[in-house]
Amino acid sequence: MPNILETSQLTKTIDGRDLVKHVNLHVKKGKIYGFLGPNGAGKTTVMKMITNLWKPTGGEVWLFGEKLTPSSYEVLKRMGSIIEFPGFYEHMSGDANLKLHCEYMGYYVPGAVEEALDLLGLSEAAKKPVKNYSLGMKQRLGIARAVLSRPELLVLDEPTNGLDPAGMKQIRELFRMLCSEYGITIMLSSHILSEVESIADTIGVIHQGTMMEEISMKEILERNTSCIELSVETPKKAAYVLADKLGLKQFKVMDERLIRIYDARMDTGEIAKALIMEGVEILSIGKKTESLEDYFLKLTEGGIKVC
Repeated sequence: MPNILETSQLTKTIDGRDLVKHVNLHVKKGKIYGFLGPNGAGKTTVMKMITNLWKPTGGEVWLFGEKLTPSSYEVLKRMGSIIEFPGFYEHMSGDANLKLHCEYMGYYVPGAVEEALDLLGLSEAAKKPVKNYSLGMKQRLGIARAVLSRPELLVLDEPTNGLDPAGMKQIRELFRMLCSEYGITIMLSSHILSEVESIADTIGVIHQGTMMEEISMKEILERNTSCIELSVETPKKAAYVLADKLGLKQFKVMDERLIRIYDARMDTGEIAKALIMEGVEILSIGKKTESLEDYFLKLTEGGIKVC
């Protein structure tokens, strides 16, 4: 499947400091790409260069198979974006802002503004001045503007900022629909890992300006390291039973009660039976699998072992 967006050795240096360095990312056509990183990692910097708001100090951006240059106006028309916080003419209404956007984009499709407002749940507020919108409403209006012209690629920096859980669910479903039904490719950054985990096909993790890894969610699941978490009153005695009675070697006493058994093929019932037979009181036992958050923390916190 071809990449709709690529960067090659993308670097941005300001006042002698590398904000990002040698970033290579690959966004496949028709997929959702989650761009993850702690605050200050360089997500927004990369997105600003992708959307031509900032010029790279080094490296290249390729969009739709073409190298991005300062005069790539036609290529940029095929993209919708929100970078940092969306700005509007506050004294104008929501629908007037979107109509103005259509004017300078040269996009004239009857009903497009109304459809975009309806998609984002803003029909009732369409005639109100944007200055009277809440933070969440402004964020939704920004998304409405980004999807208004049905772009081939959406680049969205923290698109769920300011939204309540219901609003976040609505946006998540909207992104899935835009991708599956309209074939729109989406690149989004977020600090809410569970949101990315639920919709992304691929993730890219950036940390301290350096791209740590690109990986599909499918591959994360296939790589998944599972373990059995066991909470007991007497961990030393339990460790003896695990090693001596069950012959287990891959386990670790985590604290005064918690033990992690890394041979997840073991049956929890068999483990529980052996412990009970030896008089070990079990507080809890169950299997734990690695989440995107676990995986992210391993990459950004120096490879800590997380089961």
